[in-house]
Amino acid sequence: MRKYEFISNEIRKRIQEKYYSADQPIPDELSLAKEFSCSRMTMKRALDILVSEGMLYRKRGHGTFIVKSSIQNIPVSVTDKENLGLTKLLVGKQIESNIIQFDVEFPTDQVARQLSIEKRVPVYHIIRLRKVEDEPYVIEETYMPSNLISELTEDVLHDSIYRHITETLNLKIAGSHRKIRADKSSDLDQRYLECADDDPVLEVEQIAFLNTGEPFEYSFARHRYDKFEFSSVHIRK
Repeated sequence: MRKYEFISNEIRKRIQEKYYSADQPIPDELSLAKEFSCSRMTMKRALDILVSEGMLYRKRGHGTFIVKSSIQNIPVSVTDKENLGLTKLLVGKQIESNIIQFDVEFPTDQVARQLSIEKRVPVYHIIRLRKVEDEPYVIEETYMPSNLISELTEDVLHDSIYRHITETLNLKIAGSHRKIRADKSSDLDQRYLECADDDPVLEVEQIAFLNTGEPFEYSFARHRYDKFEFSSVHIRK
């Protein structure tokens, strides 16, 4: 095992065991490099792994922090290094986006915490119904910091937010941390997804990150049970 992998595993274990406070930055790279007797480059590479896994994020000028959702007791938790967005995921399909809500507002405590921003930073609050081949597919409720993801318009919402982020804003999406849970259908699900009142839905809660480690999206995607399938591949190292 390479040294940076060993260090990454050790820091991951510390995070899971709550050795570091989730409310404060973890020790800086120089301090950790001295503790583990390695170069700063090796330490950066070790931390980069945890950033890409969604366990850590970097806040410029403030340090490296733990993503709190990554250490909560969650039934199913998925870390994904590739974020495509629905438009690319279902390439070749006719996708329609209907805007249910589009506002700019100050975040709640929970939203601010998950996006690692101050409560005085406005966020976009978006609710969209996504249809695939004219069939209701998913309701997406999304929060994005307006100082990071700028120039969102209704035209962008009707097209692809992720395309706007990568092609217009020239930002690079690194990955996401996801929680998947079953839930009962809500009034919104029954109205827009055409669910029966006793139909289950699958909700995907997601925090997505740029390659800088900054969270840019906190979202909830509620899928019809008959329109969603999750698969995962585990590779043993």
